[in-house]
Amino acid sequence: MPVVVNKNPTATLASFNLSRANDMLRHSLAKLSSGKRIINASDDAGGLAVAYKMESALKRTEAVRINVQNGLSFLQVQDGGLKVIGKVLDRMSELRTYSDDITKSTSDTENYSKEFVELQQQLMQISREKFNGISLFTNNAGGDTDYDGDGTNEMALTLLTTASGVAEDGYVSVTQVNLQDILTVTASDGTTYNLGNLDSGNVSLGTSGPQPFKAGIFQNTDATNTATFNAESAKHGFIASLDTIAVSMFTGAIEDLADARAENGGEMSRLMMVNELLIQNQTNLEAAHGRIMDADIALESTRFARQNVLVQSSAAMVAQANQLTNIALAVLG
Repeated sequence: MPVVVNKNPTATLASFNLSRANDMLRHSLAKLSSGKRIINASDDAGGLAVAYKMESALKRTEAVRINVQNGLSFLQVQDGGLKVIGKVLDRMSELRTYSDDITKSTSDTENYSKEFVELQQQLMQISREKFNGISLFTNNAGGDTDYDGDGTNEMALTLLTTASGVAEDGYVSVTQVNLQDILTVTASDGTTYNLGNLDSGNVSLGTSGPQPFKAGIFQNTDATNTATFNAESAKHGFIASLDTIAVSMFTGAIEDLADARAENGGEMSRLMMVNELLIQNQTNLEAAHGRIMDADIALESTRFARQNVLVQSSAAMVAQANQLTNIALAVLG
């Protein structure tokens, strides 16, 4: 090989190898520092596209799972209200049975009636309960539908259960129980009453709707206050006297309530299964995404060590190659 001074192809090749080894070292370092196998789209274009779609599905799945958990919380709070309503109905029927006691005076029976009205107010209060601003119950039978075929109208909130966002792929109907239908009873004379004063058609309430009682209305038990109590009860749409209804009238209400709680329990069970499935899907998606995107740290550490040695070796060889032109100077000297 001739000795020249104008060209040094050996140094040029050594410099190229040094540059390539340095790029590979930086790339390996980027993988180790980020934990990702794919840093740029050029690393694995197809894998990056698949991983990107999986990541989007993962985020939607997480959002759906949170929605399902909130729906489950809604049903749990609703069931708590239904449980209290059951206790109220039981107490109402108990009071009606007590009022048949022949040893009780008229004053005693009136006291039972006063508690009965208070319990009706409690039913009305429960019917207005909300979860994050969303009503737990509905009292508007006219616009509702009998979704489960039990003869009781309900409102259904559609909760999507898949990440596709399409109802046909999966959804759960979360029911807003219709308390108006449950608490409506019919007397032997055909008169319809609502135990929670939820049906404004039973009495004339004006535009203000049911209102709380005035303070002090139950302080005395004389004839004047009894008359005031009865008038105030009628004014606000409550059943003022236990004599108005029979014990048997509570049977239908309690049966409807039992059906509502059973439906609520079924929906909660369904949402629990949906939540479990979403967790499983999320776990599997994360694993699949990781197999595509995550770097093998042991393998990358080995590659990093190799590239580090190559960089040092290439740098040394570049220095050696640059000394080749000195041979020509030595010949001239």
